[in-house]
Amino acid sequence: MRSDGDRRNEIKMNNRHSFPFFSLLFLLSTVPGQESFPQKPKPIPGHWRSLVGSYVAARETLLVLENGGQLKLRSGDETELTLREKNDLHFTITPATGSAESMVLFSVSPDSIWLAIGKRRFLNTSIYFDRVAFRVRPLRPVHELQNVALRSTPPLERGEFFDADLVDLTKLDSTIKLDIRYATTNNFLGAVFYSEARAFLQRRAADAVLRAHRWLKQFGYGLLIHDAYRPWYVTKMFWDATPDHQKDFVADPSKGSRHNRGCAVDLTMYDLATGEPVEMVSGYDEFSPRAFPDHPGGTSLQRWHRKLLRQAMEREGFTVYRWEWWHFDFIGWEQYPIMNITFDKIK
Repeated sequence: MRSDGDRRNEIKMNNRHSFPFFSLLFLLSTVPGQESFPQKPKPIPGHWRSLVGSYVAARETLLVLENGGQLKLRSGDETELTLREKNDLHFTITPATGSAESMVLFSVSPDSIWLAIGKRRFLNTSIYFDRVAFRVRPLRPVHELQNVALRSTPPLERGEFFDADLVDLTKLDSTIKLDIRYATTNNFLGAVFYSEARAFLQRRAADAVLRAHRWLKQFGYGLLIHDAYRPWYVTKMFWDATPDHQKDFVADPSKGSRHNRGCAVDLTMYDLATGEPVEMVSGYDEFSPRAFPDHPGGTSLQRWHRKLLRQAMEREGFTVYRWEWWHFDFIGWEQYPIMNITFDKIK
């Protein structure tokens, strides 16, 4: 039986044409069954894994990536050369760039990885953040930021919005897994922000996530959720804590986040056979160019994972955020209000 809130939302939708016609056609066009998708690449040799990444010397950056079973060296002007393995950590450049610079030597230690071309040495700055999060030094202590945020008020919005109808994602399907980093200290600020490790979305967005999760099963994967609905005061804490040069990775509280509306989700995939998260080009909440959805680095398999996740979400009405491969916004997000309710108050 529909509630009064459901009926009000239906009337609002009918009167305001809230979902554009082309968006409706997109949603109706999704059909069950396996779609055409490139063949899954093979994993790279284990001793290559730590070599892949961004290398920096002074103002010059080099990118070591894997493509088609070969290591590639990519320069800032996007010139790409093939690295031929001579022996462990010793490669030649094809085509040769001259006798003094035709050899590439990697040096690997527990705390650093270097690449040497002739007399030039480059440091690998791309630590792969898997279980341990990327960290940002907050501009102010987190407890001070929390006190300010809790006393602050979300921006005033005018107009009509749908009533909130937040749904617990794991109640829709118990095989949707959670790794809610903000309920732990394993996040970019190293502090706990949520009292409970839970994930909520507006019902339409939640149903779309469920469809994406079930579609991925044919490929042997499921969805792993890092974050979904986020109270506004937490968004303000993130913004106030983050240095200006890294603010592309956090939302401006004066405008509100799509997370605050319950229409954005941060997620990755896990392997159904092992239960383990898949490898992506970057770690979650990594504030670096490797987080961009079209970053050319990483391995063929990591990029394949990223593309499969994006296809699963986009076919259900989500769009990827241009700075973060893991962040997806649901169509019609602007029809929902900014919310500041804490998890324990959600019914």
